[in-house]
Amino acid sequence: MSSMTDIIFLLLIFFMITSTMVSPSAIKVNLPHSKKQTTTKAAARVVIDAQLNLYASPDGKKEQPVTLDELPAVLEAARTDSAELFVSLYADENVPYRNVVEVLNVANEHHFKMVLATRPPKK
Repeated sequence: MSSMTDIIFLLLIFFMITSTMVSPSAIKVNLPHSKKQTTTKAAARVVIDAQLNLYASPDGKKEQPVTLDELPAVLEAARTDSAELFVSLYADENVPYRNVVEVLNVANEHHFKMVLATRPPKK
Protein backbone atom coordinates (compact mmCIF):
# COMPACT_ATOMS: atom_id res chain seq x y z
CA MET A 1 0.00 0.00 0.00
CA SER A 2 2.85 2.38 0.78
CA SER A 3 4.50 1.90 -2.61
CA MET A 4 1.23 2.73 -4.41
CA THR A 5 1.00 5.99 -2.47
CA ASP A 6 4.62 6.78 -3.30
CA ILE A 7 3.97 6.23 -7.00
CA ILE A 8 0.94 8.49 -6.92
CA PHE A 9 2.89 11.27 -5.21
CA LEU A 10 5.77 10.90 -7.66
CA LEU A 11 3.36 11.16 -10.59
CA LEU A 12 1.69 14.17 -9.02
CA ILE A 13 5.04 15.92 -8.55
CA PHE A 14 6.09 15.01 -12.09
CA PHE A 15 2.93 16.50 -13.63
CA MET A 16 3.15 19.62 -11.47
CA ILE A 17 6.73 20.28 -12.54
CA THR A 18 6.18 19.59 -16.23
CA SER A 19 3.02 21.71 -16.37
CA THR A 20 4.88 24.74 -15.01
CA MET A 21 7.73 24.29 -17.50
CA VAL A 22 5.49 24.47 -20.57
CA SER A 23 5.70 27.93 -22.08
CA PRO A 24 2.61 28.98 -24.05
CA SER A 25 4.66 31.23 -26.30
CA ALA A 26 8.34 31.46 -27.15
CA ILE A 27 7.91 35.14 -28.06
CA LYS A 28 8.41 37.45 -25.10
CA VAL A 29 5.28 39.51 -24.53
CA ASN A 30 4.65 41.49 -21.36
CA LEU A 31 0.87 41.09 -21.03
CA PRO A 32 -1.19 43.67 -19.17
CA HIS A 33 -2.64 42.76 -15.77
CA SER A 34 -6.29 41.88 -15.34
CA LYS A 35 -8.43 40.90 -12.36
CA LYS A 36 -9.88 37.93 -14.20
CA GLN A 37 -8.39 35.79 -16.94
CA THR A 38 -10.43 34.41 -19.79
CA THR A 39 -11.55 30.80 -19.74
CA THR A 40 -12.31 30.55 -23.47
CA LYS A 41 -10.21 27.98 -25.27
CA ALA A 42 -8.90 29.64 -28.41
CA ALA A 43 -7.99 27.59 -31.46
CA ALA A 44 -5.44 30.08 -32.79
CA ARG A 45 -3.13 32.77 -31.44
CA VAL A 46 -1.96 36.21 -32.61
CA VAL A 47 1.00 37.90 -30.92
CA ILE A 48 2.10 41.53 -31.13
CA ASP A 49 5.45 42.04 -29.42
CA ALA A 50 6.87 45.30 -28.04
CA GLN A 51 8.62 46.01 -31.38
CA LEU A 52 5.19 45.78 -33.12
CA ASN A 53 6.08 42.56 -34.91
CA LEU A 54 3.03 40.45 -35.73
CA TYR A 55 3.01 36.66 -35.36
CA ALA A 56 0.23 34.13 -35.85
CA SER A 57 -0.30 30.49 -34.98
CA PRO A 58 -3.30 28.69 -36.46
CA ASP A 59 -2.78 25.65 -34.23
CA GLY A 60 -1.85 27.53 -31.04
CA LYS A 61 1.72 26.13 -31.06
CA LYS A 62 4.54 27.66 -33.13
CA GLU A 63 4.03 31.29 -34.16
CA GLN A 64 5.13 32.48 -37.58
CA PRO A 65 5.82 36.08 -38.60
CA VAL A 66 2.96 37.53 -40.66
CA THR A 67 1.80 40.84 -42.06
CA LEU A 68 -1.65 42.26 -41.38
CA ASP A 69 -2.69 41.28 -44.92
CA GLU A 70 -1.53 37.65 -44.45
CA LEU A 71 -3.25 37.29 -41.08
CA PRO A 72 -6.73 36.19 -42.30
CA ALA A 73 -5.36 33.37 -44.46
CA VAL A 74 -3.15 32.05 -41.66
CA LEU A 75 -5.98 32.13 -39.11
CA GLU A 76 -8.48 30.62 -41.55
CA ALA A 77 -6.39 27.42 -41.43
CA ALA A 78 -7.57 26.97 -37.83
CA ARG A 79 -11.27 27.13 -38.69
CA THR A 80 -13.11 23.85 -38.23
CA ASP A 81 -16.66 22.98 -39.18
CA SER A 82 -18.06 25.41 -36.63
CA ALA A 83 -18.82 28.95 -37.76
CA GLU A 84 -17.03 30.60 -34.83
CA LEU A 85 -13.25 30.69 -34.60
CA PHE A 86 -11.84 31.94 -31.29
CA VAL A 87 -8.42 33.63 -31.54
CA SER A 88 -6.33 34.74 -28.55
CA LEU A 89 -4.60 38.08 -28.95
CA TYR A 90 -1.36 38.37 -26.97
CA ALA A 91 -0.40 42.04 -27.20
CA ASP A 92 2.48 43.48 -25.21
CA GLU A 93 1.27 46.12 -22.76
CA ASN A 94 3.40 48.74 -24.57
CA VAL A 95 1.76 48.17 -27.97
CA PRO A 96 -0.19 51.25 -29.09
CA TYR A 97 -3.94 50.86 -29.05
CA ARG A 98 -4.21 51.47 -32.82
CA ASN A 99 -2.14 48.33 -33.53
CA VAL A 100 -4.47 46.23 -31.37
CA VAL A 101 -7.50 47.76 -33.12
CA GLU A 102 -6.02 46.93 -36.55
CA VAL A 103 -5.90 43.24 -35.59
CA LEU A 104 -9.40 43.43 -34.08
CA ASN A 105 -10.70 44.98 -37.33
CA VAL A 106 -9.21 42.14 -39.39
CA ALA A 107 -10.79 39.63 -37.02
CA ASN A 108 -14.16 41.36 -37.25
CA GLU A 109 -14.07 41.47 -41.07
CA HIS A 110 -13.39 37.72 -41.22
CA HIS A 111 -15.77 36.71 -38.41
CA PHE A 112 -13.10 35.63 -35.94
CA LYS A 113 -13.92 35.98 -32.23
CA MET A 114 -10.98 37.63 -30.48
CA VAL A 115 -10.07 37.00 -26.85
CA LEU A 116 -7.57 39.39 -25.25
CA ALA A 117 -4.91 37.55 -23.25
CA THR A 118 -3.90 39.04 -19.91
CA ARG A 119 -1.95 37.96 -16.85
CA PRO A 120 -3.19 37.77 -13.28
CA PRO A 121 -2.84 40.85 -11.07
CA LYS A 122 0.27 41.34 -8.95
CA LYS A 123 -0.21 40.34 -5.33
